[in-house]
Amino acid sequence: MTTITRIESGARMSQAVVYGDMVYLAGQVGEGDDVAAQTKYALGEVDRLLALAGSSKARILSATIWLADMADFAAMNSVWDVWVDKSNPPARATGEAKLAAPKYKVEIIVVAAKG
Repeated sequence: MTTITRIESGARMSQAVVYGDMVYLAGQVGEGDDVAAQTKYALGEVDRLLALAGSSKARILSATIWLADMADFAAMNSVWDVWVDKSNPPARATGEAKLAAPKYKVEIIVVAAKG
């Protein structure tokens, strides 16, 4: 039977779930006034949660990025491009969506391999 480990669980959700050799993160949002600051914060949370799950950004298989406004695409990418592991870039999709609260400009969801 495959083990399921839930990280930082609350009544509604877990921030990360490890199932076998896979790590699934909840959408990470940022803090700050602009999309660059929020992206940097959210990616820091991705790093932190992947470390807790026994993984890292080099093991990310796919990323989905939601922007509240696609006009922020270049600003988000300016942070992403510095952060992403250039030797192991994940598959990625980016789209525009109304996020959970008006203050959020970006939400980042990743799936990674453990190890």
